[in-house]
Amino acid sequence: MNTAMRPDIQNPPVVIRTSDVSKRFILRKDKALKERIVNFGRSQKHRSDFWALRDVAFEITAGTSVGLVGANGSGKSTMLKIIGGIIQTDTGFVERRGRVAALLELGAGFHPDLTGRENVYLNGSILGLSQKQTAEYFDSIVEFSEIGEFIDTQVKFYSSGMYVRLAFAIAVHVDPDILLVDEVLAVGDEPFQAKCMNKIREFQRDGRTIVFVSHSAPQIEDLCDRVVVLSHGRIVYDGETEGGIAALRRTFKG
Repeated sequence: MNTAMRPDIQNPPVVIRTSDVSKRFILRKDKALKERIVNFGRSQKHRSDFWALRDVAFEITAGTSVGLVGANGSGKSTMLKIIGGIIQTDTGFVERRGRVAALLELGAGFHPDLTGRENVYLNGSILGLSQKQTAEYFDSIVEFSEIGEFIDTQVKFYSSGMYVRLAFAIAVHVDPDILLVDEVLAVGDEPFQAKCMNKIREFQRDGRTIVFVSHSAPQIEDLCDRVVVLSHGRIVYDGETEGGIAALRRTFKG
């Protein structure tokens, strides 16, 4: 990690900046295949717009751990995917500085017909590593993931826990400056969750930046020094963790 990313400098740089980010999804009212065929090419009455995010703007500085929270449908996972470059904004923009590793949807970035070994190299390439660099990390990735002999099995035969273990192991071994984590740790068993949390705390001590989506208030309180609360696609709170947890609980009542 370069010195610009160290947590002990007085004015850490901004590594994530979102500016007036909005994201629209088109919802179809004709769910059945027959209805879609009948209504194909007709008026917009069978479609409606859903704005998952509206004018979201915030900055995250290097070395901070930010909890991105909200009720179901608040837009938090959509925002994390936009930060990770998985989906594009409809308006506004996102700036990122440094290597980003994202643990988003279960198995995102994995090709189901490839083996675990092949997916390690594929994901390493996506994250900007050369084959030589990935090879240097490979044994450590396998050991951390606890996949063992299944590393040469097609990942479509993996359990959800195996997916998560391998995905997390890859993400934390590519030397990311920014780690994005969305709920996936809830899938693994307790010993592996504890192992992941220890790795995240190690990243915090190293001064890396973490953006963490979770429904678990204790996890957010434990890991995050700042909380951004979303409700119906808009920021309703951005500040210290204790106030963020209180604001989150208010959104559940509203």
